[in-house]
Amino acid sequence: MKIVHVASEVFPYVKTGGLADAVGALVGALADAGHEVSVFLPGYSSAIAHPLAAAAERRLQLRIEMGDIFMSGEVRAFSPRKNLTVYFVCREEFFDRRHPYGTPERDYEDNHHRFIFFCKGVVETLRLADLRADIVHAHDWQAALLPLLLRHAEQRHGATLAMKTVFTVHNLAFQGVFPMRSFYRTNLPGELMGIDGLEFYGQLNMMKGGLLFADRVTTVSPRYAQEIQTPEFGCGLDGVVHTRAGDIVGLLNGIDSAVWNPVTDSLLPAHYSVADLAGKAACRAELLRRHGLDPSFTGPVFGMVCRITEQKGVDLVLANAEFFRTARARLILLGSGDPRLVAAVQELAASAPDRIAVTVRLDESMSHLVEAGSDFFLMPSKFEPCGLNQMYSQAYGTIPLVSRVGGLVDTVTDLTENPAEGTGLMFPPTADGLRDGLERALRLHAEPSRLAAAQARGMAKDFSWATAAQTYQRLYDEAV
Repeated sequence: MKIVHVASEVFPYVKTGGLADAVGALVGALADAGHEVSVFLPGYSSAIAHPLAAAAERRLQLRIEMGDIFMSGEVRAFSPRKNLTVYFVCREEFFDRRHPYGTPERDYEDNHHRFIFFCKGVVETLRLADLRADIVHAHDWQAALLPLLLRHAEQRHGATLAMKTVFTVHNLAFQGVFPMRSFYRTNLPGELMGIDGLEFYGQLNMMKGGLLFADRVTTVSPRYAQEIQTPEFGCGLDGVVHTRAGDIVGLLNGIDSAVWNPVTDSLLPAHYSVADLAGKAACRAELLRRHGLDPSFTGPVFGMVCRITEQKGVDLVLANAEFFRTARARLILLGSGDPRLVAAVQELAASAPDRIAVTVRLDESMSHLVEAGSDFFLMPSKFEPCGLNQMYSQAYGTIPLVSRVGGLVDTVTDLTENPAEGTGLMFPPTADGLRDGLERALRLHAEPSRLAAAQARGMAKDFSWATAAQTYQRLYDEAV
């Protein structure tokens, strides 16, 4: 099949979260399966500067209609592996910036212009390059207008650009909501400004466009597909999602075992496997050492890599500050995000510098070491569409300590409820729930044989994209 993926970030070129990992691994797995795969992403200056992108060549000059004016741009492309082509949709005004979406304080004010241009650039490239896709697969709000813009372009030009479109919701909380006056940039028919189109409480909602107008809609776990049809998790769009109940399906993400594998991980100081965990002990000592903590400490190490936001349950960690200050345990947190919560976790670390370490930055290498060197990985998320770190954790012999939501339920088996098959510890997403999970983790760490058995079961699980990609292939076959 000819498959086109469109996303605002793709690993390894640009990454702020799990979206990049998921798309990067999926397109690679589909290419390895023999499909002809193209992936489009914005031409961020940082992405184009990536060493793999050095071979990118200018393919097309773009002239994109944006309301009552035309904007120029260009498309660069290269092939990093067999059956895979990467396209950058470039315009310096929009994408030559330090961050993909905004500063740590706020989003860029012209994000609606940036990603409308991006989607239109993809559609124009499909037309001019005559890619004749079987499937065009768009991801999250930044690409959500693509199914609608694509069909509109087909009508205007009398051409078929794609057999079917697929839209994946990675996180419904981020919807791309902007003032309705920005609708004119889409050049779409005026009737789409109404409640049956892109209107959402008087504003333009890009996510709604993907939900309503893609041929098939997916989320990134079966549990999340059900959750977003409820008021609790639907973020105001549960009614819209429910109208697509017959078309929406939850497909679990996988992990890229070429990148996340403790046997071969080039970012680790030592390698290890389920048969020999000696290297994990070396990673643990190095993790503690790099954070200024005693590497000979024998109690449990809790690791956490996340956006520092309430969604990720950072406020629940803060509510359990006394546990981390007094328990015979260590906490290492890596991430960036909400300045208020960042200041709070830094203050927590300062109150117990021999027990708690916080590093505020995006650091791919350190995230691997946190996964490998921790005994328990914390994910107290308020909601979690799929989650990847709990899968990384199990692959790395680290026990996931997770809240009972979304994809965490689909990928972790609780040890308390199922001692024979358990691979992690689950709790309700509350401060008391997290405290109970932490206490259970202390008790588990005090039983080495039980801990080792849970590690072995987790490391034996197959979370690879080679398996996960098969579910997407079946979806594409059914759609076409």
